[in-house]
Amino acid sequence: MHLHVNCADGEAKFWLEPHIELANNYRLSRGQLKEVEQIIEDHYDDLKRAWHEHFPS
Repeated sequence: MHLHVNCADGEAKFWLEPHIELANNYRLSRGQLKEVEQIIEDHYDDLKRAWHEHFPS
């Protein structure tokens, strides 16, 4: 389970399981990555639920 983050400055991919972890980073600063990771943590349950709704199997 993972998610992609895209913005004007670059993009990143984060694994959601077995724990939140940066998989790839393309041009995002350390501060931006930290901010994204906090957003993921704050919305973790919603993100997992959305993943399972989109990929039910």
